[in-house]
Amino acid sequence: MNIFSRRGFLQLLGGAGAASLAANTSCMANPQQKRGLGIALVGLGSYAGGQLAPALQETKHCYLAGIVTGTPSKEKTWANRYDIPAKNIYNYSNFDNIKNNPDIDIVYVVLPISMHKEFTIRAAQAGKHVICEKPMAMNAAECDEMIAACKQANKMLSIGYRLHFEPYNQEMMRLGQQKVYGKPLTIDCANGFTYGGDPNAWRLKKALAGGGGLMDMGVYAIQGARYVTGEEPAYVTAREEKTRPGFFKEVDETIYFELEFPSGCIAKGQSSYNKNLNHLSVKAERGEYELSQAYRYGGQEGRTPEGRMRFPHINQQAAQMDDFALCISQNKPTRVPGEEGKRDMKVIDAIYRSIASGKKEQV
Repeated sequence: MNIFSRRGFLQLLGGAGAASLAANTSCMANPQQKRGLGIALVGLGSYAGGQLAPALQETKHCYLAGIVTGTPSKEKTWANRYDIPAKNIYNYSNFDNIKNNPDIDIVYVVLPISMHKEFTIRAAQAGKHVICEKPMAMNAAECDEMIAACKQANKMLSIGYRLHFEPYNQEMMRLGQQKVYGKPLTIDCANGFTYGGDPNAWRLKKALAGGGGLMDMGVYAIQGARYVTGEEPAYVTAREEKTRPGFFKEVDETIYFELEFPSGCIAKGQSSYNKNLNHLSVKAERGEYELSQAYRYGGQEGRTPEGRMRFPHINQQAAQMDDFALCISQNKPTRVPGEEGKRDMKVIDAIYRSIASGKKEQV
């Protein structure tokens, strides 16, 4: 599960997540003690089953309180494995009834991207705080609607940027933003994997996914460039490469993009469904530093001019969800709010515009 970033993991497993969950029911741990705030997972695909639910067995400030699924056969499996009462199990039709359930404080939206806006807004209107997986929405305009709905309901919105809680990526943020080795000059950021899954998967349908490798994998590289510099890119230039047009009929396969930051730093990035990529490298005024393994669920590796980085490897999802629960309990802002998700979508929108126009585009 640590070989690929979240989206690659989803594609490689496809529907295997539910089968694996069912197969391992006999090995289930004792039901966790209910502690902190209750989270309901909306969408029980491979990421929810393979990462989020197990992480919620390790959290200290929140727990798995409920589920929302469109697949009735998953209800019993999940209920048995995680001791979820029937009153905390919903489907997409009766989801709005969650407003009457005091066990659930947070709704975590883990659905196809085309459904993020709808269920984020419905969750906020039901009086629940929201975590929405990334990419946040189909475009930046949808992000605005989601942010507005949560503000109107006075509920907190956070985006599933687990790497903001991961020590190696946090160190890259510190080195770049504090200019430890001087101003960052150039950044090389790339994320991708060779897709060999179901050609009919929803991630290959533009209406459901919004795009391909860029939406799925490129968001990590864009994030990396942004959180190293601490800046927002002003301009982008991009081009697309498609070597398997018969397979990637509706969505992008590989995209090369260049981000120009106000400080003068240039980030050259790649996203791909046809290359194994996973790095974040920085050339600064007084040295170079990098993560050679940057975006996985674990196993990060990095170096600076002083040598190899050495930090603990943590459960990223548990740290992410615990932090959000504390933000709610302590009434403090999340470090990864909806506005952060919108910033990435503005860049992605500009990249697609650049591909279409063949020109540099303003973000």
